[in-house]
Amino acid sequence: MDYSKIPSPCFVLDEQAFRKNLALIKSVKDRAGVEIILAFKAFAMWSVFPIVREYIPYSTASSLAEARLAFEEMGSPAHTYGPAYTEKEFPAIMANSSHITFNSLSQFSRFYPQTEGKNISCGLRINPEFSDVETDLYNPCAPGSRLGVSIDLLSEGLPIGVDGLHFHTLCESSSFDLERTLEVVEAKFGKYFSQIKWLNMGGGHLMTRADYDVEHLITVLKNFKSNYPHLQLILEPGSAFAWRTGVLVSSVVDLVENQGVKTAMLDVSFSCHMPDCIEMPYKPAIIGATDAIAGKPTYRMGGNSCLSGDFYGDWSFDEALKIGDQIIFEDMIHYTMVKTTMFNGVSHPSIGIWTKENEFKLVREFGYEDYKSRIS
Repeated sequence: MDYSKIPSPCFVLDEQAFRKNLALIKSVKDRAGVEIILAFKAFAMWSVFPIVREYIPYSTASSLAEARLAFEEMGSPAHTYGPAYTEKEFPAIMANSSHITFNSLSQFSRFYPQTEGKNISCGLRINPEFSDVETDLYNPCAPGSRLGVSIDLLSEGLPIGVDGLHFHTLCESSSFDLERTLEVVEAKFGKYFSQIKWLNMGGGHLMTRADYDVEHLITVLKNFKSNYPHLQLILEPGSAFAWRTGVLVSSVVDLVENQGVKTAMLDVSFSCHMPDCIEMPYKPAIIGATDAIAGKPTYRMGGNSCLSGDFYGDWSFDEALKIGDQIIFEDMIHYTMVKTTMFNGVSHPSIGIWTKENEFKLVREFGYEDYKSRIS
């Protein structure tokens, strides 16, 4: 990728890397005999859905907007799960969905009657009260969780009309995490498996990470399926599709120093454009930089919003930074574009593709009207 040809700031998807991930995911799907669908909550760059459809035909939505995107741009109805549906939106949810999963028994009893006769398969999200996720922000099984139905609430059995069960307990997790989770799910909810048609294992299966044991995942899925051959198994990863498939190109616009701390002020914002860095938190990799090394030029990276905490650091470089230098943040395609905001009205990064023909294609630019249209 020739970064000199890319305008700053810009999210850039590497088509070849993206296709490599898609090929691996399709291989797992075919070899394990399961359905793997794209979760829009992690990656919803619809300009490349034609590429996705060459490998994977279906997607999962968490809102009406995502369900419409599935139907209109992926070209197939969504597997929809929402924490809470409303009377206003539910008719449109049905019109754009093949599967609808409900978060609670009350939501199911309230909305299921509207789905009858509409060729929609309905499910119930369950909470196995077990997860290996250590960060509470991303742990749906933390005590008091609002997500899913725990086993104690099913003392009277599954409601009539439930075709499937859905659990989501993983976050950038391994196949061994899934294996442990399945043991708990089977122990608690296995008595209901004979009554359902499908089991959705949610997202968080980071099968495209270099150290992920893909063969073990396939073995786990095949073994489980051999015990319940009537069940259609569904996985809906998001990050795995776009893992290490692109960058956020930014530039140094100023250099400031306060009490010995040097900050490179950028034309992007952690708060607006890389929120997970602050929320998780996690430190992204920068091409040509390392963690702080004594004696080398070292800088904190400063975002361009007025939020005091809009910074991260520190990184060391071989040479001192200058105004105009490019700062390339790696692995910035999943859970970035979908979570960006226009807080402060700061300039929003463009979106582009580095094509398999080794050319840069600008897909979208943002301007004042995009900011203005979000506010009344």
